Amino acid sequence: MITASQPLTLSELLVRSGIAPEEVLVFRHRPWEPKLNRAFDWIVAERRDLFDCYQDSHAPRTEAALLRARYVASFIRHGSGSALFVGLYERRDQMVMPEREYRARPLHQELMKLGMSGDFSVKDGRDTVMVFDLVDTQWHAEWSGCLAIKWPGLERSWYRWADRNSFEVTAIAPQSMLVAPLPSWDELVLKWAELSVIPTHWRSAIAQWRGIYLITDGSDNRHYIGSASGTENILQRWLDYAKTGHGGNKHLRARKPENFRFAILQLVAPDLPKADVEKLEQKWKARLGTTYPHGLNGN
Repeated sequence: MITASQPLTLSELLVRSGIAPEEVLVFRHRPWEPKLNRAFDWIVAERRDLFDCYQDSHAPRTEAALLRARYVASFIRHGSGSALFVGLYERRDQMVMPEREYRARPLHQELMKLGMSGDFSVKDGRDTVMVFDLVDTQWHAEWSGCLAIKWPGLERSWYRWADRNSFEVTAIAPQSMLVAPLPSWDELVLKWAELSVIPTHWRSAIAQWRGIYLITDGSDNRHYIGSASGTENILQRWLDYAKTGHGGNKHLRARKPENFRFAILQLVAPDLPKADVEKLEQKWKARLGTTYPHGLNGN
C-alpha cells in the first residue's frame, strides 16, 4: 500500500486537475439498512449501474445542496472515520418524477431486493422525487476503490463541501479495497439477493467448485439440498436461482426467495462420476431430513 509522505488533501488533488473545490459536494455513502450495507461494496465493485441509481435521488436538504454543486465526489464508508473513493461525477441535469414512477424503475426495484427501504419520499410527505443525472467523469478512475481519505467530524454528516473541509488522503492502495478475499467454502453463506452481485474474482473460484449445497428458508428454517457435478458447477446452479428464485423446484417456487440463504455442505472432485455425487446428495438429504414435508426436497 502506498501512503502519502506529507499530508495531501482531496481539495489539493482537485485543484491540480483544474477543478474548483467550492463546486464539489463530497458524499460518504453508508446505507443504514443492514442488508443493503452488507452488499454495498459488491454493488460498487460489480454493478455501477445500481450504485448510480442509489445516489441519483435524495431527501430535500441534500437535493438543495446538489442543486448548488457542479460535481459530486462519491465515497463510501470504509471503517470508522474513513471513506473510500468511488468516482467523481458531474451533475448534468435533474428531473422531477412521480413517486410511483420513481419506485417502479427496474434498478430501483433491484436495490430494494438487495435491502434498500426506499421510503425517504414517503417520510418527507412527497409524491414526487427529484432524480439527478450524475455522469461519471472518469477522473482518476484508477483510484476507484483504492483512494482512502479521513472523514472529519461526525459520521452522520455524510455530505460536505470540499472547500469547507479538510479530507486528508490516507492511502492509495495498489489494488481495490472494495471486496474482501473469498471466505473458505465451508464459511461462505450468501443471501439470495447477493447472488446477482457476487464479486468477479469470487465467481472465478466458485466456478471451480462442485458438490452438495444447502438452501435454507430463513422464514421457518426448512432446508433444500442440491448438487452440482460434471460440467455444471455450484456457481452455475446459484446463478440460476438468482434469476428464477426457485431453480425449477416446486417447493421453493411457492416461497419467497428473499428469505433464502445459500451454503455449501461438501465439495467433491471435478471428475467424480455424477452417480456418486447423487449418492452423496441423498445421504445429506437423509442426514438433515430435507424430504418434503419436513424439508423442501421433492425426493
